[in-house]
Amino acid sequence: MRTRLISVGERMPAWVGEGFAEYRKRLSRELPLELIEVALGNRGKSRDPVRAMADEGTAVLAAIPAGAHIVALDGRGKTWSSEQLAAQLGEWRMLGRDLAILIGGPDGHAEDVLKRANQRWSLGPLTLPHMLVRLIVAEQLYRATTILAGHPYHRA
Repeated sequence: MRTRLISVGERMPAWVGEGFAEYRKRLSRELPLELIEVALGNRGKSRDPVRAMADEGTAVLAAIPAGAHIVALDGRGKTWSSEQLAAQLGEWRMLGRDLAILIGGPDGHAEDVLKRANQRWSLGPLTLPHMLVRLIVAEQLYRATTILAGHPYHRA
């Protein structure tokens, strides 16, 4: 199973990029992780934010591999503990499909994206910078793989 993290926004701060790269390297054998960045929709005084979200949604949907199981990060989604995420990962692996995890832009996901998602995952009630979410998701996926493998990385 390959995992594609599809994220709205480009140019991570260097420290986020370094952290993400570290977890992607750690995941390379157990859960290959690819980052796909899509451009932010145009926003500004004369631009409609709904149109910007729609443009982002179109780009996100185009980046999803055919047949992938789709998980949208959404504040109204389900929250999972690390152990529950590991169980989800085990279930996703059993599907025999690739996985697409979607991170929206500053206004969230377009409705078309949420309708297409098989699941919605919430990282909790905190508002997090979207660039940081990439790092958090990568670390949690790594943690989930170590839980499934019985590796001591997770010590809860």
